[in-house]
Order: sequence, then C-alpha cells, then structure tokens
Amino acid sequence: MFIDSHCHLDRLDLTAHGGDIGAALDAARHREVRQFLAIAVTLDGVPALAAMAREQGDVVISAGVHPLHEVAEEPDALAISECADRYQAVAIGETGLDYHYDVIPRERQYARFRNHLIAATESRLPVVVHTRDAREDTLTLIREYSDPAIGGVLHCFTEDLDMAREAVGMGFYISLSGIVTFRNATSVRQLARHIPLDRLLIETDSPYLAPVPHRGKPNEPQWVVEVAECVATERDISVDEVAMQTTANFYHLFREATPQAPADVRNSLTQAGLV
Repeated sequence: MFIDSHCHLDRLDLTAHGGDIGAALDAARHREVRQFLAIAVTLDGVPALAAMAREQGDVVISAGVHPLHEVAEEPDALAISECADRYQAVAIGETGLDYHYDVIPRERQYARFRNHLIAATESRLPVVVHTRDAREDTLTLIREYSDPAIGGVLHCFTEDLDMAREAVGMGFYISLSGIVTFRNATSVRQLARHIPLDRLLIETDSPYLAPVPHRGKPNEPQWVVEVAECVATERDISVDEVAMQTTANFYHLFREATPQAPADVRNSLTQAGLV
C-alpha cells in the first residue's frame, strides 16, 4: 500500500483519463495507492477539494495559501483555522517560504507563514511546508510558532541533510517527490539514504515533477510508486518496507485522516508496531 502525501488533484491534467478525476485515481488505486492528500494552494479552492473528498472516500484535504500565490486579502490565523474546520481538512497548508522567486515580497510570505503556523497550533493540525532558498527563516518560524507534538512536513524537500535533521528534531517529517529519481539529483538521493525511515513520506506533487521514466509528462498520483521504488533502491531495502513505513508515518502525522488500508495491511502495520 502506498500513499500520495501531497498532490494537487484540482490541477491534474486529466487528458489521459478522459477528463475524469475518478479514472486518474483508479489508475493509482490499481497500483495499490490507497490514500491521497489533496493540497490546497488558496482558501478559495478548499470547497471544491472538499466536494471531491466527499465523492472519493480515499481523498483527504488541506486548507491554506501557497507562499507564491497572490490573494486579494491575506487570511489571518482565525480565517485559516475556520476554513480547515468547516471543510474537515486534515492539515494546514500548503504554506511556507520561497525566496527563489520574487513573486510575493518576503515580508508578506513571512507573515503569511506565521499565520498558518499559528492556525496549525490552534487547530491541532499538522502543517504542510514549502521551503526553497529560505532555510533560516523557515526554521526560525517553525521553532517559534510550531508545536512539536503536532508537527508537520517539509514537502518536496530538496534542501540539505542538516536542515532535514533540524526539522526532524522539531517534530517534522520530510517528504520526497519524483525529484529523487532525476539523474542530477544526487543530493536528494543522499537524503533518501540518510533521513530516518520513520520520518519519511513520499509524494508526487502532481501535476508537477513527474519521476523517471515519465519525465516530460504531466505527473499523476499513480507514479508515487516510482518514488517509493527509488527510495528503496537507495536504502537497499524492499519496496514493501518503504510502503509500509511511509504509510504508518502518514497516519502518525495526519491523525485526522481515516486509514484506507485493507484489513490485511492494517493487521500487518499493527503487528509490526507501526500503528
């Protein structure tokens, strides 16, 4: 069983599936992907994600504003919390800091991220963090405003191992995407080898960053399996072990998500002491 812990289901290119989100998810289900965390990039998009989750029982959602998205009015922590509660989100975000692009001024990103971290603490929900070229500010805000008992995840992580270890020490998980399969991504494969397995998640970030051998195509949730296979190769362990541990990690972090594992998988996780 696999879980795509970060996908933008409202932004998928569904051409290969006749425009049907159900068909795209079925393709993933046929590959034993049993849960999908659909990530919001604006609060305005949350109602549609919630409607999708009601139709697709294995989809759960987040509520938040991406650091690079322009919005008419910046939501405060209360607005973020209320949106998450109203639409039964299991996480706050995607939020964070991206200093690689000068789309949103850094001071606005900083204030926005702080509001999301406060909302996460008040809502008792984990936070999904996007971070790029913003190491010190990201860690500073997490240290000051995040509750280690709730934690969160640094998604699509491409920063260094020291940053990963510091985040893990503050209750966070590290999620790897299809980038780990890219030929020139040697530093990300080093992360795959050295991040503690009980703090690792896998994702697609679809429709972006399709893994090898699908590069150049719109990414899909079904290809989270390729991410797991690459991690298994790098760690010299079985794909089953990666699947089982990352599934357990997902439910440890996203405590409001209802496990979708078949009975035999749930039993195996329980017997292994993973859940």
